[in-house]
Amino acid sequence: MTPIEQRWPMAADLYGEMQLEAHPPARRRARDYLPGALVTAIAALAAAWLADHYAAPIVLMGLLIGLALSFLSQDQRTHAGLDLMSQTALRIGIVLVGARITAEQLAELGPLPFALLVLIMLAVIVVTVASARLFAQDRHAALLAGGATAICGASAALALYSLIGDRRVDQARFTLTLVGITVASALAMTLYPVLAAQFGLTDAQAGFLIGASIHDVAQAIGGGFSFSPQAGEVATIVKLTRVALLAPMLMLVALWLGRSGERDGKPRIPLRLPWFILGFLAVAAANSLIAIPRQAQEAAAGGAQALLLLAIVATAMKARLHLLLDQGWRSFAPIIVATLTSFLLSFAAALSL
Repeated sequence: MTPIEQRWPMAADLYGEMQLEAHPPARRRARDYLPGALVTAIAALAAAWLADHYAAPIVLMGLLIGLALSFLSQDQRTHAGLDLMSQTALRIGIVLVGARITAEQLAELGPLPFALLVLIMLAVIVVTVASARLFAQDRHAALLAGGATAICGASAALALYSLIGDRRVDQARFTLTLVGITVASALAMTLYPVLAAQFGLTDAQAGFLIGASIHDVAQAIGGGFSFSPQAGEVATIVKLTRVALLAPMLMLVALWLGRSGERDGKPRIPLRLPWFILGFLAVAAANSLIAIPRQAQEAAAGGAQALLLLAIVATAMKARLHLLLDQGWRSFAPIIVATLTSFLLSFAAALSL
């Protein structure tokens, strides 16, 4: 640990470096990672198979299988591999997500829809955090739910959790948030296109509504194309623009966490950008400036999806089911508030287009 981390342990926790083992070994060998990494990979393959054969959300399948195998995390031999999958795989996956983003997409969206998306994102986070007291919920858990809903669902939740850390939001609560967000996104993919048709929205309006309010990327795009091909194209652009806002949102969260720690009487946490956010921005910039071959873009997108799935499975495996079951219905309140706020604001914005 650095001198800052030794003096202020929360500085290390800000970047998710203390999630599983309180005293990890000073040096690990490659074989130390194999048990945890192998069981995570097998579980992820099983989730992908089930999702492909039963048309189920792959994130939800990964969460359920990971939770079913959570007893494996009690074995000390799996700790190194689970840490690797839930932290390093996640961060590399976030870097690869940048390959989906180009400046051309942002320009194609237009200034008004882009401004509306930014306002919706900020409003969802602020409203969710502000409502936490009404349901006796921790503001950091509300921040996790609001930020994940505002940006891109489970992948944003994982990225946020790497900043917030398990000293602010415990593992059981985080896993519960992942489950709630995934279920809400699956329901939204089915319901929102139907509501858009009932309200007589145009293709452009329906595409904006679906792309701006459904959490998961694949489900937002699928929901758009289930309305119409034109709505699907708009939903794709809008959703990818939301993904592009991941890096700025994480910067704001890191700044807020540092300031809130100072207000609470704790030492201020130095603001520094994690390497994976810088990598995300670098890949997005390269994708905007250089004509990256389509095959390379598709490979990066597939790699990001695989790595994020591994991170989700490993995170679920690290959860303690008895703690998860102790969470009451109020634990879902931030997710419900964030989902409803996102839908209502996106609907109002769609009508104004």
